[in-house]
Amino acid sequence: MTYKFDNLVKFPTDPVAKLLSHANVILKTPLQAPASAGAEIVLAELAEKGALIDLLRLLAILLPPRERVWWACMAARDYVGPRSEADPLSLSTSETWVFNPSEENRNAARNSLDHAYIDDDTVNCALAVLYSDGTLGPGDLAEYPAPAGASETAAFVMNMVALGELSDKFEEHGQILINRALNIGQGGNGKTQLSET
Repeated sequence: MTYKFDNLVKFPTDPVAKLLSHANVILKTPLQAPASAGAEIVLAELAEKGALIDLLRLLAILLPPRERVWWACMAARDYVGPRSEADPLSLSTSETWVFNPSEENRNAARNSLDHAYIDDDTVNCALAVLYSDGTLGPGDLAEYPAPAGASETAAFVMNMVALGELSDKFEEHGQILINRALNIGQGGNGKTQLSET
């Protein structure tokens, strides 16, 4: 599969090496690109090498906070299904925050963590919201920095969970997750030809 890595207007222009360092992430795939290389160059190299996991890991770092959470929520919806009254609270509060990123909605996502079932992996969406601004959360927690790359890691994990839940379509679904992130990075809503609506 060939991915389109141009016009990624939502992605930062900083070198990928710097962004990885700030998120405390080391990719498993050895890169030939120089340390000064931007997102388009590194993403293209990872795609050429078939490094699906590293592609997802890097995309979680490149997406801005709100878009990153939306990407995670879309991944959760892949196996949770369409919106319903039975939705996990962490997922529904995270989606609410995406459409209205207020402190009140961020706090609702934080509170959802206290009520989540132990096997509810959609808590990763709420964690991506909680740490979205690089702090431990809203209110007094905003005075303390979150662990490096915490929001990014939560979004990545949510996408990996979706990949695992749909492991019978591993390669195909991996392409959907990547195409979504790229579409969002280009200013879209993540709904691509290869993703479910």
